[in-house]
Amino acid sequence: MRETTWRDAAGAVRRASWPSDGPPPGRAPALAGDATTAAAALRLARAGRTLVYQGDFHNARQLLAAMARRLARGRPSPAGDLESRWRAVRSGRREDHLVLSRLLVSFEPERGLELRRAPDVRAALAHAFGEASERPLLVPLREVLGAVGSLEWRRKGVAVPAIGGRVHPRHGVFAPVRGEHVDLVAAELDATSVAGKLAFDVGTGTGVLAILLAQRGARVVATDVAAAALSSAREEVARFGQSERVEVVEADVFPPGRADLVVANPPWLPGEPETSLDRAVYDPGGAFLRRFLAGLAEHLAPGGEGWLVTSDLAELLGLRPPGFVEGAVAAAGLTLAGRRQARPAHPRSRDRADPLHEARARESVTLYRLRA
Repeated sequence: MRETTWRDAAGAVRRASWPSDGPPPGRAPALAGDATTAAAALRLARAGRTLVYQGDFHNARQLLAAMARRLARGRPSPAGDLESRWRAVRSGRREDHLVLSRLLVSFEPERGLELRRAPDVRAALAHAFGEASERPLLVPLREVLGAVGSLEWRRKGVAVPAIGGRVHPRHGVFAPVRGEHVDLVAAELDATSVAGKLAFDVGTGTGVLAILLAQRGARVVATDVAAAALSSAREEVARFGQSERVEVVEADVFPPGRADLVVANPPWLPGEPETSLDRAVYDPGGAFLRRFLAGLAEHLAPGGEGWLVTSDLAELLGLRPPGFVEGAVAAAGLTLAGRRQARPAHPRSRDRADPLHEARARESVTLYRLRA
């Protein structure tokens, strides 16, 4: 946990922990308050200056929203081919993340947020940052609001019909709001018996696929490298009564040994992640996919299969050439034993206002059955 200092309106030097994934404040943060305009705050934030807001909570939220609107208004509409539009959208999101994360608020464990009319966010920050919420914090307001929303997700849960219940992801763990990958694996399991067999679930996240495999009678080793994902998966496995069948372990891609079935739903877009949640979507240079394919054969038992579930959105956006996955499979010395496809039904696939609608409307998700 990094430490940072700042001066409050009285000139007192304050010390706080910095729990954010982003870089801590460089030079001394400026102060912002109820009289600060969006134009002034945005000018400082764009210049790389951080601002600590001291005033009313609702005014702070309005200032953050006004800064976001000004950023959007000053940005040209994405134009050109799909790849150009995607890069423009990504560039805008990166700017939003960097600039808007420079509006900070102070949190004291005993008093909560040091803002008038602030809600009690102690539970949300404890959920997001763990023991860090027991110390004074200086944290982006954007992340505070995200932590509040994340706690609501955790309380309500996300319905996953294929496993007959809801999962309650921890902060920073990608929620399975798009269920095509789960439904595809469930459909393939309807035609394939895994009872009594050993399966690996690589990059388990919330543990949904591990639970599904265990419900069908498999013994499962589920892997991930993120501490939050490992904790979340263990909780879900226990909640669904599958602790005896599923072992959740920290491993970079594969656990030791060979399995009858290896399942993976890796990040499907090449690109650099901006946040911890982005790591479930963006795979820099396709490195994870290549490593999975390169190591699959040596982790399959004789006669075993690997099931790779991925989207073709990267190909539709022009980020990868057509047939990229099939080519990578062949380059890894694997054979394609079959495939099963599904079309996404999430709202963004029908949103014509989305500059990437043309690609999202044509997207398909495929389960590739691979053999050594």
